[in-house]
Amino acid sequence: MPPASPLPNRTPKRSLMARLQPPQLIALVYLLGTLLATALLHLPGVTAPGAALGSIDRLFTATSAICITGLVVADTGEAFTRFGQVLIIGLAQVGGLGILTFGTLFAFLVGRRVNFSERQHLAQQVSALDVGGVLSLIRIIFLYTLAAEAAGAALLALRFVPQFGLGEGLYQAVFHAISAYNNAGFSVVPGGVGQYAQDPLVSLTLCGLIILGGLGFLVQLNVLMHFFQPRRHRLTVYSRLTLLTTGLLLLVGTALILALEWDNPETLGPLPPPGKLLAAFFQGVTPRSAGLATVDISGMTSASLFLLIALMFIGANSGSTGGGIKTSTFAILVGSAWNMVRGRGELIAFGRRVEPENVVRAGTVTTLYALLVATSFFALLATNPKLGFTHLLFETVSAAATVGLSLNTTHLINDPGLLILTVLMYLGRIGPVTFAVAFSLRSQQGRGVKYPPERDILVG
Repeated sequence: MPPASPLPNRTPKRSLMARLQPPQLIALVYLLGTLLATALLHLPGVTAPGAALGSIDRLFTATSAICITGLVVADTGEAFTRFGQVLIIGLAQVGGLGILTFGTLFAFLVGRRVNFSERQHLAQQVSALDVGGVLSLIRIIFLYTLAAEAAGAALLALRFVPQFGLGEGLYQAVFHAISAYNNAGFSVVPGGVGQYAQDPLVSLTLCGLIILGGLGFLVQLNVLMHFFQPRRHRLTVYSRLTLLTTGLLLLVGTALILALEWDNPETLGPLPPPGKLLAAFFQGVTPRSAGLATVDISGMTSASLFLLIALMFIGANSGSTGGGIKTSTFAILVGSAWNMVRGRGELIAFGRRVEPENVVRAGTVTTLYALLVATSFFALLATNPKLGFTHLLFETVSAAATVGLSLNTTHLINDPGLLILTVLMYLGRIGPVTFAVAFSLRSQQGRGVKYPPERDILVG
């Protein structure tokens, strides 16, 4: 009797979404989200009568919202109807939490099971270290975000309701709470937030929301668990590094702005000393990725603008609603440079050794980010030769770091320049995470082959 022929290997085909690596899926979902957001901004009743916004303007605004940047070609409160404003802040909320996070929450509502591959994608989206607990983490993120925004809105309502009335005041409070916590940079308050430069309630509430949103979910949760159960939950090295770096950047930024702008008649000059301190603190917080400002940024000195560009480039923290190269990346780079100057071989942070792969990854992310900014800046200079060097550099870094601050330049940039900034905002939102993970995967794949070292290459 002849032997039975083996059964054909019928491995089930996986869908395209299942075959994608986490950074690839994030890039695809944000791209699709941007296209959908653009389509929504083309709906009737989105723009105010008389607002001349073309398709590129709407694409730019949609990208700015979904990538939580805040750069605008026209005043959001004047160019968009109430429906359009709600749509924009809703897109910013989705972009801040992450489209994938919302998809998971929807899966919970319909009772769909989330497989391991999807858990990996979600862990990458929120910078979670434990894939197994990512679903519980996302539930906590969602509830915590709503609670933080609700608390901020309640505080802002104490000022906005007496000023604008109950309905309009609550709307302004909720809008700006969402915008600040998600580091979105959009504002629709009549007269702008500059009128609250000396108002501690509004300024400090917005600053608190911006800092919380920029810290990152994991750091906030770690701090809360340590506060309530200090023996069981210790502060991680990453949380300590993040809190220390964030605190130092806020302190240095505030002090330098206060010193540089103290007598500037266009910014802090007309304010009394307490108002100067409050406004300097706000301007020290906002370049971390927020985009709101209580003074005229375009009136700042060149030294202050350079400082803001540097702070925007560094940005917020990993797993947060902010952009930039991230504070942990900056801290690792500075620590590594200091180690080399002192002649020490390993980078030590709070009694723990930082893996060399993390040092290489930090350098890779910063290099790629700098190349992205430099290339885009050159393209903007070429397409908008009549605009100033400093103005375009500021605009480029603001878009790449998804900050949203502007020297009143965005509306002057032509359509090719707006398309460049649109791509830059998109890459700025997904870039650092995508680059880091992509290089991490490659390094894992290439470990099987070791090449002989070469010590004759001169560096420095």
